[in-house]
Amino acid sequence: MRPLNAGVLVLAKAPVAGRVKTRLCPPYNPAQAATLAASALADTLRAVASSAASRRTLVLDGRPESVMTQGFDVVRQSGGGLDERIAAAFDVHAAPHMPQILVGMDTPQLTADLLDEAMAALLDDSVDAVIGPAVDGRYWAVGLRRATADAFIGVPMSRPWTYAAQRERFDRLGLHVATLPSLRDVDDASDARSVADLAPSTAFAAALREMDDEMAASC
Repeated sequence: MRPLNAGVLVLAKAPVAGRVKTRLCPPYNPAQAATLAASALADTLRAVASSAASRRTLVLDGRPESVMTQGFDVVRQSGGGLDERIAAAFDVHAAPHMPQILVGMDTPQLTADLLDEAMAALLDDSVDAVIGPAVDGRYWAVGLRRATADAFIGVPMSRPWTYAAQRERFDRLGLHVATLPSLRDVDDASDARSVADLAPSTAFAAALREMDDEMAASC
């Protein structure tokens, strides 16, 4: 596919034990949770790198040494709540006059095709925003044709009603929204196994299988 005039922002944390995927503990320990986070991020970055995006930006909380960054602009994530960090990613790091889609590091099953479909939807003249619902009531992706902090500041994040609240904000701003397919975020061990089953060829699934095999052997 020829490059699309759109960009992808990846909002992520460096995979440091004790700082990422803490809801996976137990049954996994902090080091194992960090390994799973690193695998999920690697899968995500590979999908973005394989997409038709014209610009790829990693908006990172932490140091990039242990993260694959080739082909990405790497910028420091701002402070504040998640709503503020998402707003800043669009407002500060998005390319002027280029539609942008933001994803996190919790959906290692993400594919380049799914990203390309999302960008194509956002490039439709009748669409101002796209959003991908997550099965837990939040969302895994959000995109804007034109960046505006008003789209995010004050929206309650990490709640079972976050997707509904974000849609309500878009509606209040008069944005025409296209809905992307629903995906499952990896938050706890049950999520991890479900996502690994859906995408068994990912690095995330391989890392999870290895850990589960080691844990079973030690029992």
